[in-house]
Amino acid sequence: MANIKAFVSWSGGKDSALACYRAMKEGIEVCYLLNMLREDGKMSRSHGLTKEIILSQAEAMGIPILQKGASWGRYEEAFKEAVSELKAQGINVGVFGDIDVEEHRAWVERVCGELEVKPFLPLWLCDRESLMKEFINAGFKAIVCAVNADYLGPEWLGREVNFEFLEELKKLGTVDLCGEKGEYHTFVYDGPFFKHPVKFALGKVYSENNKFFIEIERR
Repeated sequence: MANIKAFVSWSGGKDSALACYRAMKEGIEVCYLLNMLREDGKMSRSHGLTKEIILSQAEAMGIPILQKGASWGRYEEAFKEAVSELKAQGINVGVFGDIDVEEHRAWVERVCGELEVKPFLPLWLCDRESLMKEFINAGFKAIVCAVNADYLGPEWLGREVNFEFLEELKKLGTVDLCGEKGEYHTFVYDGPFFKHPVKFALGKVYSENNKFFIEIERR
């Protein structure tokens, strides 16, 4: 897939980072990150990451980022507007970090199809443990930034994503190792395509809609 220009649907977490990494290894030129935020444009919805800390990731990678705020009701419309902007710059492939949630893939394929953009899902149906090990072995650094209270407690926030973390998740036996159903989310601060680590500081823990988040501040 050489000489292909793509954007990566960027959440700030490990799955979008690993999808980006695999796309690059395929020879795809990642020209942009696309990051969707809450309606006020200040924070991401699922990961609870601020616009500024996500921007600092893009700066650390040296990849331009397009950030768009939208309510759930207007999410698809705003996403299409953003992708259309990128397509106008000659980008015609979208890279997504979905693993096996069929409704997500169906949405991605429908929306990209309507925009005549090719979706690329390099993690699709891959073994969870293998993905986690690949992420760690590749040299990515990440911490847990959000957890679903039905699965994990706030004591998991700020934990480094490493082999010890993976083994503890395996022992639980009740949590998808990649958090594919939203059991937990991560913030990636360094990796093989980062030019330098993201400088950040951890703030307070707070709860919202049955989820726990930890504030991550840009330094």
